[in-house]
Amino acid sequence: MSAFKSLFKQTFIYGLATVLPRMLNFLLVRLHTDESVLKSVSDYGDVSLIFSYFVLFNVILAYGMETAFFRFFNKEDDKSKVVGTSCISLIITSFSFFVLALIFQNQIANFIDIKVEYINVVIWILLLDALVIIPFAWLRAKARPIKYSVIKILNVVINLGLNLFLLLWLKDLASESSIFKTIYRPNFEINYIFIANLAASAVTLLLMLPFYFKVKFVFNKKLWKQMMQYAFPVLIAGLAFSINETFDRILLDKLLPEDIAKTEIGMYSACYKLAMFMTLFATAYRLGIEPFFFSHAKTENPQKNYAKILEYFVIFGSGILLTVIVFADVLKVIFIGDEAYWKAMWIVPFILLANFCLGIYHNLSVWYKITDRTKFGAYISVFGALLTLGLNFWLVPVISYKGSAIATLTAYASMMLLSYYFGRKYYPIPYNLKKIGMYLMLSITLSILSFYQFRGNYIIGISMLIVFLGIVYFSERNEIKQLLKK
Repeated sequence: MSAFKSLFKQTFIYGLATVLPRMLNFLLVRLHTDESVLKSVSDYGDVSLIFSYFVLFNVILAYGMETAFFRFFNKEDDKSKVVGTSCISLIITSFSFFVLALIFQNQIANFIDIKVEYINVVIWILLLDALVIIPFAWLRAKARPIKYSVIKILNVVINLGLNLFLLLWLKDLASESSIFKTIYRPNFEINYIFIANLAASAVTLLLMLPFYFKVKFVFNKKLWKQMMQYAFPVLIAGLAFSINETFDRILLDKLLPEDIAKTEIGMYSACYKLAMFMTLFATAYRLGIEPFFFSHAKTENPQKNYAKILEYFVIFGSGILLTVIVFADVLKVIFIGDEAYWKAMWIVPFILLANFCLGIYHNLSVWYKITDRTKFGAYISVFGALLTLGLNFWLVPVISYKGSAIATLTAYASMMLLSYYFGRKYYPIPYNLKKIGMYLMLSITLSILSFYQFRGNYIIGISMLIVFLGIVYFSERNEIKQLLKK
């Protein structure tokens, strides 16, 4: 039980580092979807499309080195060798990308149909973000979640503050002061969004610079080859995940008629954000359990702990799923600034459930990480990506963004089932399928009833939520009491 106490403590702190920044970022959705800031839904579609490419290139620039760092940091006796080798590798690749991207920025802009003025800022952001990958991984590996959290939160506070200043206040200040008039540029809103992001990334790197002064910059070629061998399947899996997570916006842009594509992307992206609550929980949990998986791999009977971890995840995730569904129409008013975006609310249950399945998949993925069979992670992720692409190509021309939502759920659910199937063969874990299945089916059934049959009826919706929580309490009351005592 002490192991779970440690896990929950780290998950809570990492959760703050994830939930708080993303909650602040979610306020940006409210800001960016306000018609007084970005003039149309299609403008928000432009921003969402650019951030989709962000995700893709962030994965490429990390190329699985973060996960490889965790694996070898816990495996090797000489940890400074792991830190130095991974740092040198990422520094060289990051600056190589930076130089090449600047040289070919006009060609890149033409290829992905994004203004070159945005591309220039994006290239700088990608470089700065890549240079803090290993420092942040080191903080996690050394179990220093508080420092990790403070810097992550500060990054978003700066980003949010600059967004508010540049998008809301600068225009008014420019009309009153000649100093601010020289700074302000009309119709420059999208640029301001990325400038704010750039400033936040720069401050984050500045705060992490002391790490680089402590590193012994010794490059071990043999270790690097081992790390790359481990990391390459993680890169493939990451690319596949980025396709599952954000490529739907890119496909919507390519597959829908030009006159409606950006508007559809804007509506879809805004309502997609309401699944953030599940994403936040799953991400915080993953940040807490990934070091836990590796550090407890050599303990006695770790499979028992891994099984219990998944149970806890499903219980909390089921509660979040049902809560967000019951209050979906309240949340849309709070977090989405313009009714023009609400047309895409149909996708919310699909995206919530899809992210729940993805979170379960991350929990199940312990088997291939612990046994160094990361190639299976790549195989499963590639399968999910191909499923995403195939279903989008088939469904988007027929039902637009609804097809993207269906494709996302299908892909993540399939990946979850495949990981469980292969995990039973290579690293059996005694999951309590009866209990996990019961919570899943109960929350999904109640969510379907609440959203599609009793939407807006909060008496029935809240009653369903109370019933679910009551069942959880009576089923888990002994373990809840033990955890509270600890």
